[in-house]
Amino acid sequence: MRTILFILQKEFLQIFRNRMMLPIIFGVPVIQLLILAYAATFDLKNVRALITDLDQSSSSRELIGKFKGSPFFTITGYSYDIEDGFRAIENGKADLIIQIPADFEKDLVNEKKATIGLIVDAINGSTASLVNAYTTAIIRDYNINLVTEMIGRKVKMPIQVQYSYWFNPELDYKTYMVPGILVLLVTLIGMFLSGMNVVREKEIGTIEQINVTPIKKYQFIAGKLIPFWIIALFELAFGLAVAKLFFNIPIVGSIGLIFGVAAVYLIAVLGLGLIVSTISDTMQQSMFVSWFFMVIFILMSGLFTSADSMPDWAQMINHVNPIAYFIRIIRMIMLKGSGFSDIFSPFMALVAYGFIALSIAVWRYRKVA
Repeated sequence: MRTILFILQKEFLQIFRNRMMLPIIFGVPVIQLLILAYAATFDLKNVRALITDLDQSSSSRELIGKFKGSPFFTITGYSYDIEDGFRAIENGKADLIIQIPADFEKDLVNEKKATIGLIVDAINGSTASLVNAYTTAIIRDYNINLVTEMIGRKVKMPIQVQYSYWFNPELDYKTYMVPGILVLLVTLIGMFLSGMNVVREKEIGTIEQINVTPIKKYQFIAGKLIPFWIIALFELAFGLAVAKLFFNIPIVGSIGLIFGVAAVYLIAVLGLGLIVSTISDTMQQSMFVSWFFMVIFILMSGLFTSADSMPDWAQMINHVNPIAYFIRIIRMIMLKGSGFSDIFSPFMALVAYGFIALSIAVWRYRKVA
């Protein structure tokens, strides 16, 4: 026990004496959280639309007014030539062309129907689908108004739909993203710092001095892991406070349960970082290997897109992704108020992951005394 305490004291002294380490550990995660919570979003709030109105009638102006009044659309210009719209999309100056033909109002009056053209920039398929959905909703509302005017009475839709949005009533994307970003920031700090820990001893030449001491392998690994485990838990607490104060993210479930799961999760992540550190010869090599795994784990974790939408083979690989487990757990606890019985399966997966990662880290550290 005294040996582990001695190593802990040494590690904390090195951390707090390093002037660059403290801003990285405590400042960078907060700045990233404040930036990513606003920037990492799939919400569309500025769809740039170019209007090609060849009819110039009261009906076409009324339809255009619907788009002007929408908070999602910004009218970037008007043109009488569809080629201007094509060039705007090609140059990235417009996302949507609304083409109203010359006989739009005449067809509405005489034939009781008319057509308009919608051309959407679909380089980003998800964005194009949302633009199409927003546009269709506005045109549907305009259609209802037209039918009401034509038959002279208010139209009632045959099926009335009442929406009830659970766990995120305002459909605020920050409510969905911030818990995942918290997991990401804690993981980045924990894995990168632990991944550089042992290899730093190799680079400065102190690993040989440690190897000739009576310190056992598990004592050495424990002394290297615990300081960053404590720091990461503190960062999680600070991040939760920032999420509540700045973004008003609800914490419906037990905070104690969040930290209990986080304690196990961090053992798994720090163990993985220590494995990378023990097999690397330089800090640069450790950074590259850590980043290789982090990119795969982050993109497959469900942070930005649903993991359930991935192909079967990718979901099988995701079973060894600790970030995916913890993001699912923290969202369930914070937003749904889930208890331990609800998260039992992913929690036990993290327990197994942590045990295996630490065991491999101890085994991989070769002490030649």
